[in-house]
Amino acid sequence: MGRQPPRYQQIKQYLLENIRTGHFPADHQIPPEEQLAVTFGVSRMTANKAIRDLVQEGYLVRQSGIGTFVTDRRSESPLVEINNIADEVRRRGHGYANRVLSCEAISADDEIALRMGVRIGVTLFHSILIHLEDGLPIQLEDRYVNPRWVPGYLEADFSRQTPNEVLVAACPISDMEHVVEAVLADPQAADWLEVEPSLPCLSVRRRTWSGDHLISYAHLLHPGDRYKLRSMAHSAT
Repeated sequence: MGRQPPRYQQIKQYLLENIRTGHFPADHQIPPEEQLAVTFGVSRMTANKAIRDLVQEGYLVRQSGIGTFVTDRRSESPLVEINNIADEVRRRGHGYANRVLSCEAISADDEIALRMGVRIGVTLFHSILIHLEDGLPIQLEDRYVNPRWVPGYLEADFSRQTPNEVLVAACPISDMEHVVEAVLADPQAADWLEVEPSLPCLSVRRRTWSGDHLISYAHLLHPGDRYKLRSMAHSAT
């Protein structure tokens, strides 16, 4: 008689089967951890591990205080369609530069742990950069990176390589998921972007995978009068 797989793997397979058959379609809220734990006769921690793995692999996304939902993978794009912002600026015949505001190791808080599919308190790399076109800020990039997949991220020289180039050098980027919306910049972001707080901005929240590994989550903010949505579909990952 064959050995039964670990209980958390049974929960993973149950959820994956429902996702792949369409029983749990995109944006569907899956059963909560407590219910899965009771159904499979396991601890809540075991159910949490199954869900955390599927978040890491890109099948689920957690929304704090609401629940866990099936992701819409229709937004996946091959790397060839995701250009490096420095190359994008240079193709327009303009000068590219960036300013590094911070680059450090941090402990994941509740929100970032949910977005990165890791436990609260896990060490992640965090960088904040301003990308410039002919000296004018066009993008504020606030990025979190999993050190397991990009261990040399903090040692990168961003005057020579953008975060996009560092990620690509470490891992082949296979998939992405993003949410685009119009927002007003908070006072700190407006100051960094050198815009008035009342100016509408284009916001992209993007998660990036290499195979089954979620390697990066980035919030990209662009002044609305300096960046077009058509161009943003090809911005830095």
